[in-house]
Parts: sequence; C-alpha cells; structure tokens
Amino acid sequence: MGKPSPGFEVALLDDDLRELPPGHEGEIAVRVAPRRPLGLFQEYWCNPTENALRFRGDWYLTGDRARRDAHGYYWFVARGDDVIKSASYRIGPFEVESALIEHPAVLEAAVVGLPDPVRGQIVKAFVVLRKDCVATEQLQHELQEHCKRVTAPYKYRARSSFAPNCPRRSAARYAGSSCEGGGRA
Repeated sequence: MGKPSPGFEVALLDDDLRELPPGHEGEIAVRVAPRRPLGLFQEYWCNPTENALRFRGDWYLTGDRARRDAHGYYWFVARGDDVIKSASYRIGPFEVESALIEHPAVLEAAVVGLPDPVRGQIVKAFVVLRKDCVATEQLQHELQEHCKRVTAPYKYRARSSFAPNCPRRSAARYAGSSCEGGGRA
C-alpha cells in the first residue's frame, strides 16, 4: 500500500485503540482529533451506528487490516470483516489467495472461512488450475506446502476444491463450500 499521504496521521491499532509497533497486524486508523485531515469525510450520512463503530476516540477506523514494516510502509492484509479467525489466528484471505496464485499451476484462487467446531473457522480455497495442470492429491499437498512457505504454517491448514471457474470471495461466502463443477482434492 505504501506510506500515508502527507497531512494524514495513520496508525495500526489493536482492539483497545493502542498503537502497534512495526511487524504487528492491526486495523488501519486515521487520526481525526484534534484536527481532521483535509479531504476526510465528516460522517456516514444518517447512520449513527456506523459512525459510532468507525469514529472512536481520536481515530477513524477504516475497517482494513494491515502490517507496517520497519521503514513505515503499510502492507494490506484484509478487510476486517473478511478476516478468518482460526484457532485464535487472524488470517487474511487476500494473503492466502496471493500466495496461491504465485504457484505456477494456479490461474485463480478464492479463499473463504468455513465454520469448524474446534478451530472456529478453517480456510477453504477454491482453486482454478492452468489448462496444462491436473488436479491431484500431490498437487493439493504441493499447494499447501507452498502457502506455508510463502505466508505462515498456520495460514493454510485448508480444504481446497479444484474447479473450472471460481467465485469471488463474496459469492463464495454465500455459496458455502461448493464451487461450480468442483470436487474436493
């Protein structure tokens, strides 16, 4: 994402509105007090509930989650409402999707959270393979290992479906665990 625009004080906050140090994931917040940055909207029109949720203390909470590196650059993780909470870990679907599409066999990927009685949620990936690739158990394992190396081991203890086409995250969320024409790999 880069660095904040001039005139905007941006921070990553935890759930108690405490600023987090570099390397930690938090919610992106823009300071609005004592002085609101020029160009930042005033409020959610006719929506006091959203205003109360987003404008807290001296901050406007964007609903986006990110990490900041030691050089001050922000790295997008996910929308706060898209975060998959699995065994107390917060997993950004975007990060897992990005890792999957880096693999040479993968054309497209969509990741959602599925309910799990033990972990709360588990990662479910819908994967569209390139035309010259075949869905196999070996490829399934290779994709898991690839994601573990690129992200973190806990981010891809997933179930995957290989499919001819893949729904976008919002569609997949409502489709449950099925993807058109997909079978479990």
